[in-house]
Amino acid sequence: MKYSLLFPKTQKDAPRGAEAENHKLLVRAGFIDQLMAGSFTLLPLGFRVVEKIKNIIREELNETGAQEMLMPLMHPKEVWNETGRWESAKEVMYQFKKDDKEFALSFTHEEIVVDLIRKHNIKLSDFPLKLYHFSTKFRHELRAKSGILRAREFLMKDLYSAHLTQVDMQKYYEEVKRAYIKIFKRMELSVKVVEASGGVFTDKNSHEFQVLASVGEDTIFYCDKCDFAQNDEIAKVKAGDKCPTCDGKILTSKAIEVGNIFPLGTMYAEKMGALYTDEKGAQKPVWLASYGIGPTRLLGTLVEIYHDDKGIMWPKSISPFEVHLVHVEDPGTEPTVQKVYDALIEKGIEVLWDDRTNVSAGEKFATADLIGIPIRLVVSKKTGDKIEWKERSGEKVELLSFEEVIKRLE
Repeated sequence: MKYSLLFPKTQKDAPRGAEAENHKLLVRAGFIDQLMAGSFTLLPLGFRVVEKIKNIIREELNETGAQEMLMPLMHPKEVWNETGRWESAKEVMYQFKKDDKEFALSFTHEEIVVDLIRKHNIKLSDFPLKLYHFSTKFRHELRAKSGILRAREFLMKDLYSAHLTQVDMQKYYEEVKRAYIKIFKRMELSVKVVEASGGVFTDKNSHEFQVLASVGEDTIFYCDKCDFAQNDEIAKVKAGDKCPTCDGKILTSKAIEVGNIFPLGTMYAEKMGALYTDEKGAQKPVWLASYGIGPTRLLGTLVEIYHDDKGIMWPKSISPFEVHLVHVEDPGTEPTVQKVYDALIEKGIEVLWDDRTNVSAGEKFATADLIGIPIRLVVSKKTGDKIEWKERSGEKVELLSFEEVIKRLE
């Protein structure tokens, strides 16, 4: 991709009113644009990052046997009335009336997936069911002031599983928990698996995946030696206490929630009539669990964790491009940089080439630092027949041959 063709270009100043670093940097670097409070456009660079996040999630969920689909965003009131959540979840839902009929915009999809299950003649051999989708969610967020971390309209991955028994549900619940840890590790995020309340989703305790961060809006308590961790909503410990499961010490921190999993039990199936017939002919409700990860929230979280005073510092697995190629405009170097660009593309390497003319080297380097692609390559009169290699996370500069560049990238 040539930077001269990329929409939009970087901005010098942060948007007015932006408080969170992810909001400031993602807008300045051209990854997102704010339409209104809590509502953002994913611009081409931001879209590329989110697609890479989605692909990591997709790969790990597919390994568990989950199948991808896509459910509607506009829901009739009737289906929400069946579980009572039209009223109990009214504060977070966007509800509206059209032609004497009432609807809601999706803030979650438990009712919709249960409706799907009960409509089909599901045999015993079809269980467990593992269905997921990536879709937009709408939630009435009162504090939409943390950039894309806390939005009113955002992208969510929902996975729903249906089982014949609680034992089978719990088995898959633990499998997804392990898959989530792998997902976040691939993005270079260290997470705490934290016990939490079920909120508006279930009356049972759930688990959240929290990234320690001073800008986080959650407070968690965790052990310095074992995996014990609780959200302050349900915590029975405080900082300095002895861990209830080992001899470790309880610490506390602010954190950003990047994922959650809920053991829903049989409540939704009982209220909505999602039943199966067992071997003896008796009808029983299916056991359900749900599992969420917010790709757009991850976009913001990664920037909060990986940035410096110059800009963003993307982990390699989700960077919008693998390489940022900079051409320092010297007479006679144009054929060389074009050759390097073409050769990188031919090797299947994703390249953003700052091909702008009449722009200083300093401005191009500042643009590269702000956008945050892990590897910066420079072609100039000074580099001669070699290429300057610099990693965004360090200060070391090396001169390498094209073959050495390719070897490192591979």
